[in-house]
Amino acid sequence: MCTVSGQAAKITAKSASNSRSIYQVDFYAWTQKQAALLREGRFNDLDVENLVEEIESLGRSEKRELESRLKVLLIHLLKWQYQANKRDQHGHNWLATIRNQRTELRKLIRDNPSLESHLDPAFSEAYQDARYEAEAETALPITTSPESCPYNVEQVLDAIWLPD
Repeated sequence: MCTVSGQAAKITAKSASNSRSIYQVDFYAWTQKQAALLREGRFNDLDVENLVEEIESLGRSEKRELESRLKVLLIHLLKWQYQANKRDQHGHNWLATIRNQRTELRKLIRDNPSLESHLDPAFSEAYQDARYEAEAETALPITTSPESCPYNVEQVLDAIWLPD
């Protein structure tokens, strides 16, 4: 009986090792193998270490998307506010980007409600990044926009609100 258990442990260890090497060489094949193992209920054969890493990575990816979309939205709101003289030339594109980012942010939060708790910290960081990027895109001095965001989260996410 001990020999069977020892063999089973060796097979499981070999299977896990094989999964890890597939993970490093062919990520797609690894994902398909892990999905098949899950469907078959073969939990002992799963590459748990890498599965955990990938699941955590998915969560970080959603959070990064929140931050990125907020930054793009804030850049265009800053352009709208501080380059009013260019609205005739660029306003249509800015509005399209503002609307698109708001729509995608609403969907992202709808599909991931726990991200709402990350809005305030993400908002603060996104604003600082947006200031620097807006400066680079507009050639306006960084001092054009205030150090603290002049908008609140509710305004920024509001479907029709625009800064003066």
